[in-house]
Amino acid sequence: MLKFVDADATIIARHLAPSPSIAHMKTALIALRPLDVLELPADLDGSDGTNRAHGHAQIAARDDLNAVRAWLARVADKKTTFENYRKEAERLLLWALVQLGKPLSSLTHEDLQLFREFLKDPQPRSRWVADGGRKFPRHDPRWLPFYGALAASSQRQAMVIINALFAWLVEAGYLAGNPLSLSRQRTHRTKPRITRYLDRELWQEVKLHIDSLPKDTPRERERYLRARWLLTLFYLGGLRISEVSGNTMGCFFCRRDADGHERWWLEVLGKGDKEGLVPASAEMIVELGRYRRERGPVRPALTARRHAARAAARQIDEATHTRRAAHDRQGHLCGRRRRAPVARRGVRGTGRSARSRLGTLVAPYRRLPHGRRRHRPAYSTRQPASRLTDEHEPLPAHAR
Repeated sequence: MLKFVDADATIIARHLAPSPSIAHMKTALIALRPLDVLELPADLDGSDGTNRAHGHAQIAARDDLNAVRAWLARVADKKTTFENYRKEAERLLLWALVQLGKPLSSLTHEDLQLFREFLKDPQPRSRWVADGGRKFPRHDPRWLPFYGALAASSQRQAMVIINALFAWLVEAGYLAGNPLSLSRQRTHRTKPRITRYLDRELWQEVKLHIDSLPKDTPRERERYLRARWLLTLFYLGGLRISEVSGNTMGCFFCRRDADGHERWWLEVLGKGDKEGLVPASAEMIVELGRYRRERGPVRPALTARRHAARAAARQIDEATHTRRAAHDRQGHLCGRRRRAPVARRGVRGTGRSARSRLGTLVAPYRRLPHGRRRHRPAYSTRQPASRLTDEHEPLPAHAR
């Protein structure tokens, strides 16, 4: 009799247990939404994840979503880093929920190996990859986590970021361990030093092309001077655009070395907010002196106000009102263009013109891969750096 009762109990338990297919259907119904608006089911929010630490946590998060948001908050002031980190955490979190029916805090080493394979070819494509490979805005209903197949380098970068996420969650006392720490550590080979650069003849051709730019009017001459100085600064300094736009003339400084020779340097705030020193060659300093001398003293043309950009646009519009009215009477401006602020039109026009002109000037330079552009010309030498001096120290005699 007991035998039959036990058999019936087994059958009943089997029927009452959640079916794997039903569980999969449940997770498949989870909408793929951005991290900002994602809502997790209570049984998948990670509050009871199998990899959760049981000690005292250093963060207030009690579920996976808030733990990831706490991790992202550390880099909220760095737009590019924040967006890259968010993208990879988002993809992993959604994949774990939809493909495995697991919260982030229950993922194992084997799960992450599956995710590594998934990154090579996200399937089903219709569910994971945006239509036409387009990057839709995050609030758009057509948004999806992927825009196409990931390059091998992008796959590696994704795993690096995810490893950083898990390592931080372990350090914060949220997770018991980092499942990626069991992966085989690749040997980091030193990248070969690349000495590829424009030879003297080609660099002279670039400078000759710049010298051939029109400079009959004040506007043309100003553009010529800017193009000449910027190309010199970018090439001889091997600088990124952000390193040029984010620093000032006061970042140049000079010190005498042990032999009594003047050595000029440029202090830059580069990628990752790292400060660096770039040796300023004699040619760069000569070009700097020429640029400053021909441009003349720089004085603020607009008053400094709290809302500087808006105030500047308003002042320019007021200053050019009479001239614009005259042009309107002559029929030079019409429709929406007449109503657009002069300052905004001027900035946009200058941007398009600059991109077009500089695109032609630096075309030969595009032959160099981005990673190889952090260079120094063969005829440039680096000297030991000293402490900074007064940022207003005058230029050497040969640069005046």
